[in-house]
Amino acid sequence: MKPGRKFVEESPAACTDAELLAILIGSGGAGYSALDAARDLLEHFGTLSNLMGHDLNELAEIKGVKAVRAIRIAAAFELSRRVIRELEAHR
Repeated sequence: MKPGRKFVEESPAACTDAELLAILIGSGGAGYSALDAARDLLEHFGTLSNLMGHDLNELAEIKGVKAVRAIRIAAAFELSRRVIRELEAHR
């Protein structure tokens, strides 16, 4: 099942980290899926939190990611940071 379909039909919580990243990446290339790129990102950086701390150029070095996709991933992390700050401010 494709990550986006799993997200909708099962739930966001049912998706792996790689599947969620693949949704942000969007599509792959010839013989290379967005899920392949997402798995390579996690294999290279180890964890989502490690991935979060790297700059766009480092993310874009991974096959299938490139600049625009790296920006999407970085934007998702920034949104996460802002939500966390809002939640902490309301405690």
